[in-house]
Amino acid sequence: MPHKTDGAGFHTLHKDLDRLSHAEIAQMHAFRPVWRLGLTVLGVVGALMLVLALSGASPGLLAVGSGLVVAAWLGMAIGANDVANSLGPAVGAGAIRLVPGLALVAVAGIAGAVLAGDAVSERLAGGIVRLAPLAGGTRASMAMLAALVGAASWITLATGIGLPVSTSHSIVGGITGAGAVTLGIGGVDWAMVAMIASVWVATPVLAGGIAAGVLVLLRTRVVEAADRGAAALRWLPPMVALMCGLFVAYVVLLLAGTTSFIALEIAAAAAAAVAGFMVTRRRVLRELAEHPRKPSIKRLLRPALLAGVVMLGFAHGANDVGNIAGPLSVILQGRIATSAGLVPALVLAAGGLAIATGTLFFGRRLVNMVGSGITKLNTGRAFCVTLATAVTVLGASHLGLPVSTTHVAVGGVFGVGFAREWLDRRRNRQAQDMPAEETQRRVLVRRSHVMTITLAWLVTLPITATLGALTCALVLWSTGV
Repeated sequence: MPHKTDGAGFHTLHKDLDRLSHAEIAQMHAFRPVWRLGLTVLGVVGALMLVLALSGASPGLLAVGSGLVVAAWLGMAIGANDVANSLGPAVGAGAIRLVPGLALVAVAGIAGAVLAGDAVSERLAGGIVRLAPLAGGTRASMAMLAALVGAASWITLATGIGLPVSTSHSIVGGITGAGAVTLGIGGVDWAMVAMIASVWVATPVLAGGIAAGVLVLLRTRVVEAADRGAAALRWLPPMVALMCGLFVAYVVLLLAGTTSFIALEIAAAAAAAVAGFMVTRRRVLRELAEHPRKPSIKRLLRPALLAGVVMLGFAHGANDVGNIAGPLSVILQGRIATSAGLVPALVLAAGGLAIATGTLFFGRRLVNMVGSGITKLNTGRAFCVTLATAVTVLGASHLGLPVSTTHVAVGGVFGVGFAREWLDRRRNRQAQDMPAEETQRRVLVRRSHVMTITLAWLVTLPITATLGALTCALVLWSTGV
């Protein structure tokens, strides 16, 4: 994040995007054990469906048994695949060690799933397909089972061929296709599907704006200050205090479920803000005592980055648990105490536990790769991206909108890159100073990543809708429901 006076600064966005590409490649390799497990799960589910169908067993039993198996694997896949978004930068910056970091992200993810996962889960359970006429019926369960199987099949296939895709996108597509077969084209809320798809485009842009704003603040007020130490002491503790206070206020509001406990919310937020302020101030003072002439931004930002990790882990659990809990709650309706359209806390907790299991058992290798010197972002830029991603995903979760955490993070990387260029221009670095070939390369890099993001959701939605529809038609035909 420090300012550079030579032409190397022009390569920053290219390097960050290149590192993101390396992270995606590392992700694909680290995900192989989960991918092999996915192949096994799909084989087991296929055999189970065949045996139960031939034996004349209850279709409801078929849906519950198969649904639980597929949902459990999807949860572990989510936990293993996305943990690097939360933890990789913090481990690479030395803000936290790997094992405690995995445990922290796992706990934060469970908390997010239980406390804030209901909005997205309910949207997926009943907001895309109008299941009210089938509430509690076997056909509704079969539709959601088909959606889970269709999404799991595409994720497994895409991983096998090296194409990174989003679980959220896959589930939305699977539910859309299965719902169209079960209830007809009119049974799908196409306006809702279109809105969710538009949010997939808008959230990376929003994250980019937030990340850019945070970076401009840090660089102009701290990094480039005449006295960096004094500026860090003035700006960083209040910033972390604000982050901690607002986040805890949000969590307490979720716990209370009402604004009538305003005194408790204020007290908890104030306590969190004071704790964040004191911890950050002590960290800054220690750094200034050890390196009074040139304090390290990397070490100064460790407390802020750690707070961002907790927020992003919570946001990830809140948003991605819906991919499991939404369909599973429909499958389990009538077999557990729940009302139509509502997702019980037990299902949310189980989904959060599945994600946490994937994080703990399969996340170690991926975080090591992403947190290494090859793929990690600069600590300051990583903090900006982490905070922007957490805020954006939390906002989407509150509105009940499933989004891709990875795509949101890519938007944050773009925002940081563009903000650095704008700051460079403010320092009288003229555009003509940049070689023409560098300008062309940056255009190509950006276009490549934009096309990758766009292609991912454009392709995933119709493919998973088709797989969900075919699976649903096959299940309904084989069981005679």
